[in-house]
Amino acid sequence: MSLIGKKIEGIKAQAYENGNFREVTDKDFVGKWSVVVFYPADFTFVCPTELGDFADLHNDFKKAGAEIYGVSTDTHFTHKAWADVSETIKKVKYPLIGDPTHKISRLFEVLIEDAGLALRGTFILNPNAEIVAYEVNQLGIGRSASDTLRKVQAAQFVAKNGDQVCPANWKPGEKTLKPGLDLIGKI
Repeated sequence: MSLIGKKIEGIKAQAYENGNFREVTDKDFVGKWSVVVFYPADFTFVCPTELGDFADLHNDFKKAGAEIYGVSTDTHFTHKAWADVSETIKKVKYPLIGDPTHKISRLFEVLIEDAGLALRGTFILNPNAEIVAYEVNQLGIGRSASDTLRKVQAAQFVAKNGDQVCPANWKPGEKTLKPGLDLIGKI
């Protein structure tokens, strides 16, 4: 069953952000676009490359009106320890949420129960905290922050211009499509 349209509720967790701990709740996802990036564990191999990639584009996400949230089944204390020793993770200025109870990973349906780890899930939430796009990868397959940003921008465009859709590889400013009988068989 698809998670598209699912409203995210019931989150209350500790996060590490910019040298501090803070509470993150489902209320943090309301009123803005959000990108929730699940990764298996701190102190691993592919994870820092992805989190660093999102860190490099964090300002672009903010310009687009979206906040990034990293989530693993580690604790917020482990996130801090990782940032203390990793140059890549030191660049991360968005919240890294701890999910040691696995509640959040289960809510988004990315938990590998036997391992206690999250799959590489990327979720785009609209300002109503509803999932509008997501992608889930096996542990060994890294993601692209630039493609996630493109998907956020496309989701925002479609939300604002409901009579138009974004074709493959669409970027802001490029031509969109207006579905209609006149396009059938002509694309």
